[in-house]
Amino acid sequence: MKTYKVSFRPAAITDLDELFVYIANHSSWEIADSYLERIERLCLSLRTFPIRGAAVPGRISGLRITGFEHRASILFRVGESEVEVLRILYGGQDLGPALERLLAIP
Repeated sequence: MKTYKVSFRPAAITDLDELFVYIANHSSWEIADSYLERIERLCLSLRTFPIRGAAVPGRISGLRITGFEHRASILFRVGESEVEVLRILYGGQDLGPALERLLAIP
């Protein structure tokens, strides 16, 4: 079975940081920590089964999106040997502007 390297782009790390603060402020640090642990676990599981979710048509090769617990969407790009987690959008954030910003990623 092929194994992929999983990496997080800076925008995805910022998304996680902001999501943690948002949840911690609206619930608790424990709930935020648990939620982000589950998101990270899902992202890291892409190393063994990256072709999941839905392909996102357009100019970014290998771009896919998958939902997480009905509240978050994870945008990622599958390459030959690596999966890049590009963005983690929460609570209905608009996908259009996020995709436009991704076009600047080499």
